[in-house]
Amino acid sequence: MRFLHTLIYISLALFSSRVLGEDVDPVVPKSDVARMRKIVINSLYSHQEIFIRELVSNANDAIEKLRLTALTDKSVWDGNPLNITIKTVKDEDGKGGHIIISDTGIGMSPEELATNLGTLAKSGTSDFLARAESQDGTGNGNLIGAFGLGFYSSFLVADHVTVASIPPKTSQNPEPIQHIFSSAADDTTFEIFPDPRGNILGRGTEITLYLKKDALEYLEEAKIQELVNKHSSYSSSFPIYLYTTRTEEVPEEDVEEPVPETLKEPTTASEAKHSEASDTPVEKDEDEATIEDVEGDEDKKPEEPAAPKMKSITVNEWSQLNAQPPLWTRDPKNVTDEEYSLFYNAFFKDFTKPLAWHHFSGDSGSGVSFKAILYLPAKLAEEYWQQPLSYLSTDIKLMVKRVFITSDLGENGLPKWASWARVVIDADDLPLNVSRETLQSNRFLKQLKGVIIKRLIQLFSKIAEEDQDKFKEIQETYGSIFKLGAVEDIKNREKLASLARFSTTQRNDTSFDQYIENKKKGQKQIFYLAEIGKKPEDLAQSIFVEKLHARGYEVFLMTEPLDEILLGHLRQWKNMPFQDVAKAGLKFGDEELDPEEEKAQQKVLEEKYKPLIDWLKVEAKDTVRDVKISNRLVRSPCAIVAEVGGYTANVQKMMSASNAKGNRGGILHDYAMKAKVLEINPRSPLIEGLLRRVEDLPVEEDEKDVEAEDELREVASILIDGALVRSGFEVSDSNSFFSRVDRVLRRSLGVSETAPTDTTVKPAPPVDPELPTEEEQQMPYFNDEEDDGKAKVIVPDHLKEDVSIEMEEIDDDGNVVEHDEL
Repeated sequence: MRFLHTLIYISLALFSSRVLGEDVDPVVPKSDVARMRKIVINSLYSHQEIFIRELVSNANDAIEKLRLTALTDKSVWDGNPLNITIKTVKDEDGKGGHIIISDTGIGMSPEELATNLGTLAKSGTSDFLARAESQDGTGNGNLIGAFGLGFYSSFLVADHVTVASIPPKTSQNPEPIQHIFSSAADDTTFEIFPDPRGNILGRGTEITLYLKKDALEYLEEAKIQELVNKHSSYSSSFPIYLYTTRTEEVPEEDVEEPVPETLKEPTTASEAKHSEASDTPVEKDEDEATIEDVEGDEDKKPEEPAAPKMKSITVNEWSQLNAQPPLWTRDPKNVTDEEYSLFYNAFFKDFTKPLAWHHFSGDSGSGVSFKAILYLPAKLAEEYWQQPLSYLSTDIKLMVKRVFITSDLGENGLPKWASWARVVIDADDLPLNVSRETLQSNRFLKQLKGVIIKRLIQLFSKIAEEDQDKFKEIQETYGSIFKLGAVEDIKNREKLASLARFSTTQRNDTSFDQYIENKKKGQKQIFYLAEIGKKPEDLAQSIFVEKLHARGYEVFLMTEPLDEILLGHLRQWKNMPFQDVAKAGLKFGDEELDPEEEKAQQKVLEEKYKPLIDWLKVEAKDTVRDVKISNRLVRSPCAIVAEVGGYTANVQKMMSASNAKGNRGGILHDYAMKAKVLEINPRSPLIEGLLRRVEDLPVEEDEKDVEAEDELREVASILIDGALVRSGFEVSDSNSFFSRVDRVLRRSLGVSETAPTDTTVKPAPPVDPELPTEEEQQMPYFNDEEDDGKAKVIVPDHLKEDVSIEMEEIDDDGNVVEHDEL
């Protein structure tokens, strides 16, 4: 069929040439044609779908040329609408079809068709712009790419392409003639001849692509709409229309005579918006009488009119695909919040309202200017939280003069902590390769990465300063992001850390700067306590903060895994180091101001409790490395803290959760695991009583009471294990711990410690190696014959009269679905 079509074109062209007396060679050999197709199909483009982007961009160029030309020669444009149209046509046999892409632009003469479409890398756009720049001082010409290269992307999907074109009337060419450029994918030549249909375009270009068998998916209107939305919805300053077909249900009396479709494609805005309805009309006899039934009984209610008879009709219409103008090209002062939200929903396919956005323009530093809009999503993808360091984003949309280029910035993409950001960037010019898919230089991308990160942090900081309510909302989604960013991004660590917020023993949502403003006189450290998974209000009851809280010192309560990792990277804030209050060496900062009598009293306590300390060092040698009098406890009798080089309970939990091996089994690991100190509270009655018992122990060997000493050791071991648990550690042997607790409870209740528990139980039946029969394996209330594969509730016969079952349909939100009765 296509071969016959080509023969008809050539025959009509030869006939037209003889009739019109034109000297046009219908077959023009060009060696560049084969080279061009080979480059395009095999090397230039990586995706077949790129053809729609290239042809729409070329159509936009042609219209832009007409607009620029009309600035100096008003005769070339009569004021008719400027637009681009796309139409898909399927063959009657359903085995093929073609796509028609038309524009009302500048058009081309036969010579320009040969030059622009038949010569390798010859860019009519580039030549025209060079001439037009001296005449158009506006600098608004949006002309990109070489027409020839863009046109030859057609052969990615088509095995035969025709281009019908006609330039506008000029003084040099008052009567232009519409010509056709025709070429097939396997040809080494192309043909140019007068269009046998005559001048049906009026002005402009019409490209017809006869699709290959593996490209028939592009005949679907939804596919074309998807590609235009993806690649070209903002690339054209002029309307892009798609010829669509849909079916509607209408009352039969509303069906009108169908309007026959003309051979001419719509090329004006009014025609593009016109829709047609076609179907078999309802015939009506004009002489037929209308009969009305009149009810004699006034009390009788009139019958409701019968529902009108409906009929399906086919509606053909031109739908504009780029009705929404590029938002980033507008002045931010003239864009409403609703417009920003609607653009975000449509562009990024996210139908939740963004938390915030930033519309800006700038220069990358290498002379490339751009405009951009940065959005903060309302929530982050689950994939990001599952593996934040391996998450790959596709929400950075890089464009050049409103033509989509890529979402993959490669090694110059945003860092992992910011990879969730949604940004559209439109650069005025970039050194692209001829396929427009790859940047020839990554210098701009490196600079762009820094610009986006800078603007992102500025947006967060601005909200933190100006809108506290909004920033609380930001914290719910991005609180952990600030911490991750401060850990990952060394350059912006301080800025991101300043945005992090934490709970303290005195307030919530506290920053490091706010904490420093509230520090006490002489305080040289920032106090914090970390424990994964605990609520801040529960962590505030920890034994480690008893005295700090009682004295009025503020302590950060770190409950997330990233918190302690962040502090490990920061080490200090504004020259104030971080102090883990669960570690030894706690200093308040005002020790030098203590009265002399308090210092003397401390020495007295150390001397008084020396016997207990020496005794506990022996009893707890397998658990701790040292025993000291505590300066951090108020109510609790004792606590176990980590030494400076030891593991806190929180660090041990993180190591277990991450299965980190580290130096397990090594000397340093063993040291860190055992580097603990038992601190006792000399004011606790329990410790005072334990001191008296230790002092009462006989010194002489013949006077020792073995039973009393064992009982005291058991009490001490319970005290030590209890301190481990209250300090967040795990006891080494929980079974032994609870056995000791059981014995102490027995003594306190006057129950014999050796009294056995009745452990007699019914024994199992004797061994039976026989397997159950098939009848025994069946469910007692299930009948295979009744199983129809449908869900059901099976009730035994003797319970059917006592059981009543009601079922309700529940939606995804847990609400009962109500159904109207039929």
